[in-house]
Amino acid sequence: MTIEPIKEKLDDKISKLNSTRVYKKVTPRYDLSWYIKWVSSMFIIFAMATASADMYPYNLFLQFIGLVGWLVVGMLWHDRALIFLNAFGIAIILTGIMNYLI
Repeated sequence: MTIEPIKEKLDDKISKLNSTRVYKKVTPRYDLSWYIKWVSSMFIIFAMATASADMYPYNLFLQFIGLVGWLVVGMLWHDRALIFLNAFGIAIILTGIMNYLI
């Protein structure tokens, strides 16, 4: 069994379809949402590292910052899945933070 290499580019395939309903989704680059999503991703990665190193409660605060950033990105992109996921994540992490503080 041999896998054939892709000879046709995506743009060419889309133009052949001759449809207004087919388009490429492009994530914005170098705008406000781009910076927020990368900084928030770094916070979440650091939060995972602190969680694995058992650095409680620092992991909760780092996760909270990362989730808030991704919630903002979801709002900027009007992406309901990101908004839904990160809003619930914030509620869960806030519960952990409140349990730690009280």
